[in-house]
Amino acid sequence: MLTTIVVAASENNVIGIDNELPWHLPDDLKFFKQKTLEKPVLMGRKTFESLGRPLPKRLNIVLSRSNVALPEGVLLYGSLIEALNFLKTASTPEVCIIGGGIVFAEALPIVQQIFLTRVHTQVEGGTAFFPELPVNEWELIWEEHHAQDEKHAFDFTFQQYKRKA
Repeated sequence: MLTTIVVAASENNVIGIDNELPWHLPDDLKFFKQKTLEKPVLMGRKTFESLGRPLPKRLNIVLSRSNVALPEGVLLYGSLIEALNFLKTASTPEVCIIGGGIVFAEALPIVQQIFLTRVHTQVEGGTAFFPELPVNEWELIWEEHHAQDEKHAFDFTFQQYKRKA
């Protein structure tokens, strides 16, 4: 099973402020949807709460050590390993890990691929962060730059990383 992280992070690795994205980038939201549609999305409880609802056309899996009330069809697991074992047993081809910072830090050693939207700004007051990528473990295999425009307050670059063999 391919394990993929899909994330947007500032140049100083901020991914959130008080459980919200620090920017609104419509093209990044489209990119996120394109990469995750029809695939299971695995996230922490706070990330799920920030979405406000299950993401459509995706199996939503929430990680929490607490027994939280979730909408029908959303799965709850107490650990990353439990959730991944469930998906492997179900012969899932790929899972997308979508946040937050704690889940990313735990998953980083075992994922094989990362789709990172690098938002070209420094964000102050961040409360959630993407971990630093160890350069000796990851190879940038594709990127596509997008300039700031009337719909996007910042330049950003879509990047795809693969774990080095």
